[in-house]
Amino acid sequence: MKEVRISTEVITLGQFLKLADVIQTGGMAKWFLQEYEVYVNQEPENRRGRKLKDQDIIDIPDVGKFVVIS
Repeated sequence: MKEVRISTEVITLGQFLKLADVIQTGGMAKWFLQEYEVYVNQEPENRRGRKLKDQDIIDIPDVGKFVVIS
């Protein structure tokens, strides 16, 4: 599991995907969430505005598993 450190208390899922180098630009978030299964704390998620906080776990099958560290 890859740790991704954020400098704020919360981050949106779209911003997180870019920070974790899963997507190239923030504009790709909407497309990515439509094309790939993304789980936040083991629940399916497709909202790029979903707020993530410390210790949230993001699982993207065939891409990787990440944990938010603030």
